[in-house]
Amino acid sequence: MGQFHAPVTINTARVVRWPHHVGVVPTVVDGFQQRQHIIDLKRMDGGTAAHTQVLCGLGGVGKTQLAAAYADQAFARRQIDLLVWVTAATRHGIVAAYAQAAYAVLDHADPETRKAAAQFLAWLATSDRRWLIVLDDLQTPADLNGLWPPATPTGRVLVTTRRRDAALADGRRRVLDLGVFTADEAVAYLRHKLPHEPVDQLHQLAAGLGHLPLALAQATAYLTDRGLDCAGYRARLTDRRRALAHLLPEPEALPDEHRATVAATWWLSIVAADRLPPRGLARPLLDLAALLDPNGIPVHLFTTSAVTDHLRSLDRGDDAAPVDQDAVADALRNLHRLSLVTHGGSHLRVHALVQRAARDRLTPQQLDTAARIAADALLQIWPVPGRESSTSHQALYANTAALYEHRRQALLVPHGHPVLRRAGRSLGDTGHPADAMGFFADLHTDCLRVLGPDHPHTLATLHDVAEWRGEAGDPAGAVETFRQVLADRSRVLGPDHPDTLTTRNNLAYSQGRAGDPTGAVAAFRQVLTDRSRVLGPDHPDTLTTRNNLAYWRGRAGDPTGAVEALQQVLADRLRVLGPDHRHTLSTSSNLAYWRGRAGDPTGAVEALQQVLADYVRVLGPDHPHTLTTRRNLAYWQAESGDRAGAVAATERVLDDQLRVLGPGHPDALTTRRNLARWRDDGAG
Repeated sequence: MGQFHAPVTINTARVVRWPHHVGVVPTVVDGFQQRQHIIDLKRMDGGTAAHTQVLCGLGGVGKTQLAAAYADQAFARRQIDLLVWVTAATRHGIVAAYAQAAYAVLDHADPETRKAAAQFLAWLATSDRRWLIVLDDLQTPADLNGLWPPATPTGRVLVTTRRRDAALADGRRRVLDLGVFTADEAVAYLRHKLPHEPVDQLHQLAAGLGHLPLALAQATAYLTDRGLDCAGYRARLTDRRRALAHLLPEPEALPDEHRATVAATWWLSIVAADRLPPRGLARPLLDLAALLDPNGIPVHLFTTSAVTDHLRSLDRGDDAAPVDQDAVADALRNLHRLSLVTHGGSHLRVHALVQRAARDRLTPQQLDTAARIAADALLQIWPVPGRESSTSHQALYANTAALYEHRRQALLVPHGHPVLRRAGRSLGDTGHPADAMGFFADLHTDCLRVLGPDHPHTLATLHDVAEWRGEAGDPAGAVETFRQVLADRSRVLGPDHPDTLTTRNNLAYSQGRAGDPTGAVAAFRQVLTDRSRVLGPDHPDTLTTRNNLAYWRGRAGDPTGAVEALQQVLADRLRVLGPDHRHTLSTSSNLAYWRGRAGDPTGAVEALQQVLADYVRVLGPDHPHTLTTRRNLAYWQAESGDRAGAVAATERVLDDQLRVLGPGHPDALTTRRNLARWRDDGAG
């Protein structure tokens, strides 16, 4: 603190040395970073517009340190005459601190603590002294009812809290939400504490700890005490067998006057959130969130039947509120109020270390149960195939990937959770076939290890590898993999099993793609015979084989026959599946294509215009099938004689494909070739 001024006598018999401070201000840590929020806090200097500032955020982001640094600077620069530091964890503590201040600056403070506190607040309201009251670590906003310092031209109030309650953010107070360090701030702090470590190691350590100030401070103390370097500490940090509490100093070895480890700090917040009404829901919701993507969890996942049924099964006491969507929403907001999560409207964000601390308190069985519930919930909110947007796919895929990374075994045993295949297929369905192939290749490796080579899920995953290998532009590789799957499925499941027939169907399609349309036609005829016998003529799989057979008849040199066959398939798919089913739309698109190949390009244009309108309505403008239909429409425009219109339309399609699919996608490459050919023809 700054030097005291000479004694000054104020309207009492007591002599007070100004500037004066009451309470113990925490020591600013070694390596303290001057953050943007220091500037934000100084904006309240002068005037009453920002008389009270509330600094809120997750435990460990440095709220107390920021307040201490600001108070120290204001006191040392003679910007205030009186500094009162209040440990505001309880109402009793607040009253006691006010009474202590009264005894320090008033001549006739009442010996009864509550009355002395009231006298101090009254003095603040009338004094012309410049004062700053810091209310550190406010646990419950109601503890300040009747105890808020008065708004005066010469006074200022700073509150630090994990709470984000609306009661703290009325018109008289300004709320500042403090986050973690920036990457530069985190590395600067680590460079000060670990000056001999390479900068790249400091960056990796900072990222591994989520740039959380308290975690960085405690981690550096831990590795220094144990003679570790950054690489050695990170190796322990990434070891999932180690609890977070075992990677932090013992309570007696905490640095910088820390009162508790970061894990213990959060546990107190978790307990507090779980006690808020509706009691007993916040903690199990956080347990689920702890297994998902920290950067964004869809909020409506928590109101699925998978989650609400689980919550209803918990023993929360006889007087617990019923579980419904409102109760879940309130419990999520409780987690937000305690700064354990950030509830950003449609998505929930959680710091990765908070997730780890939550997981550490669950048994392996509890973690497995939570993983399966989260997987069920993800599957329930996943849009039907073909109707997912790129944004929704990315969030759902990221959450599934995080869940799988945490509890692989739980999602594979005993039969492989369907959300895994849904996630992989979603990659391909949204225009990333190579990524889908890689996803299923990795999943197949895990299935071989956990389930064995003959497990149906292992075989299904290898089938997916083959399918997306073909979609990614390697039909010959797809044929090779499909043959392996067919041999295994025929042996394990039998030749007439629907999965075996599906593999035969897809093998035939890949044969055609690999340059053997005649062989594909022969194979499809055999599959059609067996599917009709086993599944019936109207089964969707049978209709799929008929559609494929007609398509490859055209490729084998019989476009007229393809048109006739596709007209029959379209009629049956309309009857069985309806007009908006993606397979019905696919048949309509194939029919338009072969109509053009059969000598009617104008008819192809008219048909594709209707198909395009249906795709836009059903799948959306950016779906790969919609973009492919636009390209095909432009193609038949060119074949109909409108070369200039085709070039303009293809340019627009290519721009959208590059935006949605990326420059290396096979569909984008085909569109680029079409555009180059028509431009060359026009130049010639």
